[in-house]
Amino acid sequence: MHHTGYIASEGVPFILIPGVGAIIALLAGLTWLAAVLLLLALFVAWFFRNPERRPPENPRQLASPADGRVIGIDRVTDEGHPGRQLVKISIFMNVFNVHVNRVPCSGEVVSVRYKPGRFLSANLDKASALNERNTVEIRTDEGQEVTVVQIAGLIARRIVCWVNQGMKMRRGERLGLIRFGSRVELFLPAGSTLLVKKGDKVRAGETPIGELP
Repeated sequence: MHHTGYIASEGVPFILIPGVGAIIALLAGLTWLAAVLLLLALFVAWFFRNPERRPPENPRQLASPADGRVIGIDRVTDEGHPGRQLVKISIFMNVFNVHVNRVPCSGEVVSVRYKPGRFLSANLDKASALNERNTVEIRTDEGQEVTVVQIAGLIARRIVCWVNQGMKMRRGERLGLIRFGSRVELFLPAGSTLLVKKGDKVRAGETPIGELP
């Protein structure tokens, strides 16, 4: 899987449109419009940045799947296994965060499920249930299951996932991205040790977010 360019390839069309517009405006003598479009192209290029990250040194620690701020930590029931309790960590990404998502732990991708939905503001609790989403389930070598859910936001209309069922992943590898503002949820088994709290800022692939039981 190769998504290591400093700019995520999915952002190139969004960069080229205002970039080409800036050139056309400059040739037409519309200097002010060219400047605005050039600034827009630079902002979009910055938004789709795809920096390298170094996973936590402790191999037992899970890495955050997203950049942003922890807006919720809740205990929930596993919809697929009634009676089983999980810990849900919700991370909100604003337009200034890196939007490339990463795998929190090493293991095998056991399923990838996309579900269309609404585009409510991603910081609202109901966005977790109603918005467009993509669910990636990972099973570690020890047989424990960790789930990452990419959730579209108010502006985002496209979730990009780079992994498929059966792929072997390493902690910190790139999983996909969400365009222009979004939310990522991480589901851990009950009994996991949490290393973050509500309000903390985290970095994808780098910030230790928890340890499995």
